[in-house]
Amino acid sequence: MAAPVLEPLWQGVLAPERLAAGNGATCELPAVLESVREARRFTRSTLQRWELGALRDSMELVSSELVTNALRYAVPAGTPGAPVRLSLVRWTSRVVCAVRDPSGVAPVTKEADFVAETGRGLHLVESFSEKWGWAPLSGAGKVVWALFLAPGGPC
Repeated sequence: MAAPVLEPLWQGVLAPERLAAGNGATCELPAVLESVREARRFTRSTLQRWELGALRDSMELVSSELVTNALRYAVPAGTPGAPVRLSLVRWTSRVVCAVRDPSGVAPVTKEADFVAETGRGLHLVESFSEKWGWAPLSGAGKVVWALFLAPGGPC
């Protein structure tokens, strides 16, 4: 079950006009491999602007994993436009990294195979974030999110 503080995510907080207020930032990403690099750059620059550099490594890794999963499993090949949206939102002592995609299919944590080249993404998300989860969006699609404790916040 999602933490109560995250309930607004699926009630429209991730809409671009709501994120423009300074406590959030969003970036639309096309269905191309270069979008993973852009997700890292966007995360890095947003955290720098918010003076949250201590979260940089963890959040860059998690944002790239969530975007990679969205592009690999949730976006049909050849989808035009920018079907994936990466959003970062600050709430008091927490920061949320959320990726919205057009699929309603739940993300699946695979059995960890540390020899395989793929399949460890959600294990990394779980390891580097305080909590993660997903929720279907009304209409179509889903949001997959990861929650981070901001430096200096309560434990």
